[in-house]
Amino acid sequence: MADKGELTMKNCDIHIRDPFILVHDGKYYMYGTRAKSFGYGVGGVDVYIGTDLENWSDPIEVFDSNKHGLNRGVNWAPEVHSFGDRFYMLVTFTKENGLRGTYILVSDSPEGKFVPLTGKAITPDAWECLDGTLYIEDGIPYCVFCHEHTQILDGTINYIQLSSDLKEAVTEPVEIFKASSFLKREATEKDHNVTDGPFLYRKVDGKLLMIWSTCFNGYLQCVAASDNGKISGKWSHLPTLFDKDGGHGMIFTSLEGKLMLSLHRPNGQPDERPAFFEIKETENSLEIV
Repeated sequence: MADKGELTMKNCDIHIRDPFILVHDGKYYMYGTRAKSFGYGVGGVDVYIGTDLENWSDPIEVFDSNKHGLNRGVNWAPEVHSFGDRFYMLVTFTKENGLRGTYILVSDSPEGKFVPLTGKAITPDAWECLDGTLYIEDGIPYCVFCHEHTQILDGTINYIQLSSDLKEAVTEPVEIFKASSFLKREATEKDHNVTDGPFLYRKVDGKLLMIWSTCFNGYLQCVAASDNGKISGKWSHLPTLFDKDGGHGMIFTSLEGKLMLSLHRPNGQPDERPAFFEIKETENSLEIV
C-alpha cells in the first residue's frame, strides 16, 4: 500500500461506477460505487484524491457500512456535498425491510470518516428508491431521487424538501417525470423503464437543467429542463448529452475553471471506469466540447 496521498492510480485502474467529484481546497475528491459485485455487499465507500483528473491516490475508506449495519445489500452512488460547515454524503443502501433507500451521512472532512446522520433513509420507507442527490434552491434543501422501476415498472424522478439540518423530509414526494415521458414507450413486466442518477445544474442564464440516465440501446446520459427555473416547474426533455454507453453523470467546475461532466463508461461489468469530458452551455442545454 502506498503512503496516503501518493498518486499511484490512473482512471483506467479504478473500477467504480457513478463517479462523483467534490472540488475542495485545490483537490479533487472522487467517490463512487465499488463496482465489484455491482456494489452488492461491498462493505462501504472510498475516496480517491488527486489534482488532475487522471492520477489518483489509492482508495481511502471513508465509510464502513459493516460497522454501521448498512451492508445488507447495495452500497450505491455516494455523492458528497459541502453544506454549511460540514460534508454530507447521500448514498443508497438496502433497508431493513429489504427495499433500497437513500441515506445521509455526515463528516467534518471530505476524507471522513462519515457517520449516519440518522438511523433511517431519507426517502419513503415503503418505496424502492436510489440515487438521491442534494439540491439547494433559494436556501431550501431538497433531495432529488429515483423511485425504482424494480417496484413500479415505469421509473420516476421525484423530490422531497428536507429540514434545514437534512435529518428528515418535511414534504411528501413530488413527481418530476416518468421515464416513459422520455422513452415514449409503455413499461411492461418484461421491459421496464429506468430512471437513474439525477443531478441538477443551473446555467449562467438561470435556466435549471437536470442530467439523468436511462437504458435504451445502451446506457444514456440525458438532459431535462424546467420551464420556470424552479424544481417545481414543468420539465421537458432535451437532446441526449452522451449516448456511448456511459452515464450516471454529474457536473463540476475543474480547478482550471472548465465545466466538466463526470460519468462511468462502459456500463457493463467488469469494465466500468470513471471518465471526464469538458462540456459547455448552449442556448438551451449542454453539449460536450
